[in-house]
Amino acid sequence: MPAFTLEELARQFDLDVRGNPQQQVSGLATLSAAGPGDLGFLANAAYARQLGDCRAGALILSEKMVDRWSGNALVTANPYAAWARIAAFMQPRSTVPTGIHKTAWVDPDAEVDPSAAIGPQCSIAAGCRIDAGAEIGAGCVVEAGATIGRQARLVGRVFIGEQVRIGERVLIHPGAVIGADGFGLALDQGQWLKVPQMGSVQIGNDCEIGANTTIDRGAIEDTVLEEDVRLDNQVQIAHNVHIGAHTAIAGCVGIAGSTRIGRYCMIAGACGIGGHLTICDQVIVTAMSTVLDSIEEPGEYGSGIPARAHARWKRILVRLGQLDDWARRLRKLENK
Repeated sequence: MPAFTLEELARQFDLDVRGNPQQQVSGLATLSAAGPGDLGFLANAAYARQLGDCRAGALILSEKMVDRWSGNALVTANPYAAWARIAAFMQPRSTVPTGIHKTAWVDPDAEVDPSAAIGPQCSIAAGCRIDAGAEIGAGCVVEAGATIGRQARLVGRVFIGEQVRIGERVLIHPGAVIGADGFGLALDQGQWLKVPQMGSVQIGNDCEIGANTTIDRGAIEDTVLEEDVRLDNQVQIAHNVHIGAHTAIAGCVGIAGSTRIGRYCMIAGACGIGGHLTICDQVIVTAMSTVLDSIEEPGEYGSGIPARAHARWKRILVRLGQLDDWARRLRKLENK
């Protein structure tokens, strides 16, 4: 990794320098592991106790924390965002060769920009369009009529279904499935009938889709992710779900069909969200919550029960079983 002075980084990312502007950093590290040539950061005040023993050449700090550190610093209102930008700048990912790998299969009717990269063992079907700078990693399948936007990246083993539209600069991690059939079934005379899933999926610009996440195609209309939606690993998005811009959803969340989630929402891990609901903008749902009713007011919502010591948890369970009896007894007392 090349070395940069704090002055260079401050100029590049509009930061303030405290200490020696000519201090060079060539590595990125945590507070506890950083050495004299490394750049670290402090974004969570819970780790401030580590500042006393930190040996970093420089730290990215907020104004509130900079006086607690005696060394060199880059000062900003949002240390974590500055860290993200600097880390991407100092450690860019390796480039991939443009063109179509000799083991890939590309239908003659597909349109592939010369600056795109199609990796080994890929399958690109008829009517697909792969735009400029897009990267299709090894083993990806892109079905008929799909569009992959400019500078989008499918890391590897990604499935893109028919007519799916992937926006610009979208990052899709390995094993993701975008545009498989939604779970549409009709019960008739004791047997299930499969309901054709005729819609597709639209992914807006600058989205990120985690590993082994699935986004089902719509039943009639499309499943939609607006711009800058971020999905963690192993998230299930059912048919006709609509997710607003800048919403982030953590791992193992399941969202049932036709639910609409607003903009700037944050859904924590392992939540279950029922179907045909509406969640308004700027809602936070805490981990392992179950959402079965629409949410119409911004704010924080939750229903998960945190872990407790096992003996205490058994007592809580006993008391939960007694609540109904207590409620009946209380009503009798109130009636008297």
